[in-house]
Amino acid sequence: MAIGRTNLNAVRLRRDATDAEQRLWSHLRDRQLGGFKFRRQVTIGRYIADFACAECKLIVEADGGQHSEAVDKQRTTTLETLGWRVLRFWNNDVLTNTRGVLETVLRACEQEQVARPSPNPLPLAGEG
Repeated sequence: MAIGRTNLNAVRLRRDATDAEQRLWSHLRDRQLGGFKFRRQVTIGRYIADFACAECKLIVEADGGQHSEAVDKQRTTTLETLGWRVLRFWNNDVLTNTRGVLETVLRACEQEQVARPSPNPLPLAGEG
Protein backbone atom coordinates (compact mmCIF):
# COMPACT_ATOMS: atom_id res chain seq x y z
CA MET A 1 0.00 0.00 0.00
CA ALA A 2 1.24 3.42 -0.89
CA ILE A 3 1.67 6.28 1.48
CA GLY A 4 -1.64 8.08 1.92
CA ARG A 5 -2.52 11.74 1.96
CA THR A 6 -1.58 13.76 5.02
CA ASN A 7 -4.42 13.98 7.51
CA LEU A 8 -5.09 16.54 10.22
CA ASN A 9 -3.85 14.21 12.97
CA ALA A 10 -0.50 13.94 11.19
CA VAL A 11 -0.24 17.73 11.04
CA ARG A 12 -0.91 17.92 14.80
CA LEU A 13 1.61 15.16 15.53
CA ARG A 14 4.29 17.02 13.56
CA ARG A 15 3.61 20.19 15.50
CA ASP A 16 3.60 18.39 18.87
CA ALA A 17 6.58 16.09 18.26
CA THR A 18 8.24 14.50 21.29
CA ASP A 19 11.88 15.22 22.13
CA ALA A 20 12.81 11.79 20.75
CA GLU A 21 10.94 12.42 17.49
CA GLN A 22 12.60 15.82 17.13
CA ARG A 23 16.02 14.24 17.70
CA LEU A 24 15.41 11.50 15.14
CA TRP A 25 14.01 13.93 12.59
CA SER A 26 17.06 16.17 12.92
CA HIS A 27 19.14 13.22 11.67
CA LEU A 28 16.72 11.68 9.15
CA ARG A 29 15.59 14.79 7.29
CA ASP A 30 17.13 16.02 4.04
CA ARG A 31 18.57 12.60 3.15
CA GLN A 32 21.19 12.89 5.90
CA LEU A 33 21.14 9.17 6.69
CA GLY A 34 22.79 7.31 3.83
CA GLY A 35 20.99 9.42 1.24
CA PHE A 36 17.63 7.83 2.09
CA LYS A 37 14.50 10.00 1.92
CA PHE A 38 12.42 9.90 5.11
CA ARG A 39 9.11 11.61 5.77
CA ARG A 40 7.60 12.18 9.20
CA GLN A 41 4.10 11.52 10.52
CA VAL A 42 3.16 9.62 7.39
CA THR A 43 -0.29 8.16 6.79
CA ILE A 44 -0.02 4.49 5.83
CA GLY A 45 -3.28 2.61 5.71
CA ARG A 46 -5.19 3.58 8.83
CA TYR A 47 -2.06 4.44 10.80
CA ILE A 48 0.28 7.40 11.09
CA ALA A 49 3.91 6.26 11.17
CA ASP A 50 6.43 8.45 12.99
CA PHE A 51 8.92 8.16 10.11
CA ALA A 52 8.81 6.28 6.81
CA CYS A 53 11.19 5.70 3.94
CA ALA A 54 9.18 4.58 0.90
CA GLU A 55 12.36 3.63 -0.97
CA CYS A 56 13.23 1.08 1.73
CA LYS A 57 9.64 0.28 2.77
CA LEU A 58 10.84 1.03 6.31
CA ILE A 59 8.92 2.59 9.19
CA VAL A 60 10.71 3.92 12.26
CA GLU A 61 8.66 4.40 15.44
CA ALA A 62 9.75 6.22 18.60
CA ASP A 63 7.71 4.78 21.45
CA GLY A 64 7.06 6.45 24.78
CA GLY A 65 5.47 5.17 27.97
CA GLN A 66 1.94 5.58 26.58
CA HIS A 67 2.37 2.68 24.17
CA SER A 68 0.53 -0.60 24.65
CA GLU A 69 2.45 -3.71 23.69
CA ALA A 70 -0.69 -5.44 22.37
CA VAL A 71 -1.80 -2.43 20.30
CA ASP A 72 1.72 -1.89 18.94
CA LYS A 73 1.98 -5.58 18.01
CA GLN A 74 -1.28 -5.41 16.03
CA ARG A 75 -0.21 -2.17 14.36
CA THR A 76 3.17 -3.65 13.40
CA THR A 77 1.53 -6.82 12.04
CA THR A 78 -0.87 -4.77 9.91
CA LEU A 79 1.90 -2.56 8.54
CA GLU A 80 4.06 -5.61 7.76
CA THR A 81 1.10 -7.14 5.91
CA LEU A 82 1.11 -4.00 3.76
CA GLY A 83 4.77 -4.70 2.89
CA TRP A 84 6.55 -2.43 5.39
CA ARG A 85 9.30 -3.33 7.84
CA VAL A 86 8.81 -1.68 11.24
CA LEU A 87 11.59 -0.73 13.64
CA ARG A 88 10.57 0.39 17.14
CA PHE A 89 12.78 2.26 19.59
CA TRP A 90 11.98 3.51 23.07
CA ASN A 91 12.21 7.28 23.38
CA ASN A 92 14.89 6.86 26.04
CA ASP A 93 17.05 4.85 23.61
CA VAL A 94 16.63 7.52 20.92
CA LEU A 95 17.71 10.23 23.37
CA THR A 96 20.59 8.36 25.06
CA ASN A 97 21.87 6.20 22.19
CA THR A 98 21.05 8.22 19.08
CA ARG A 99 24.08 6.94 17.18
CA GLY A 100 23.15 3.30 17.85
CA VAL A 101 19.55 3.88 16.75
CA LEU A 102 20.68 5.62 13.55
CA GLU A 103 23.14 2.82 12.76
CA THR A 104 20.33 0.27 13.13
CA VAL A 105 18.05 2.31 10.84
CA LEU A 106 20.80 2.76 8.24
CA ARG A 107 21.63 -0.97 8.29
CA ALA A 108 17.93 -1.81 7.77
CA CYS A 109 17.71 0.60 4.82
CA GLU A 110 20.84 -0.82 3.23
CA GLN A 111 19.51 -4.38 3.65
CA GLU A 112 16.22 -3.43 2.01
CA GLN A 113 18.04 -1.71 -0.85
CA VAL A 114 19.99 -4.91 -1.55
CA ALA A 115 16.85 -7.05 -1.22
CA ARG A 116 14.83 -4.78 -3.54
CA PRO A 117 17.04 -3.62 -6.40
CA SER A 118 15.83 -0.68 -8.45
CA PRO A 119 13.22 -1.60 -11.07
CA ASN A 120 15.05 0.80 -13.41
CA PRO A 121 18.76 0.01 -13.05
CA LEU A 122 21.31 2.20 -14.74
CA PRO A 123 22.71 0.74 -17.97
CA LEU A 124 26.09 -0.94 -17.85
CA ALA A 125 29.04 1.00 -19.28
CA GLY A 126 28.74 1.26 -23.05
CA GLU A 127 25.02 0.36 -23.10
CA GLY A 128 23.38 3.61 -23.79
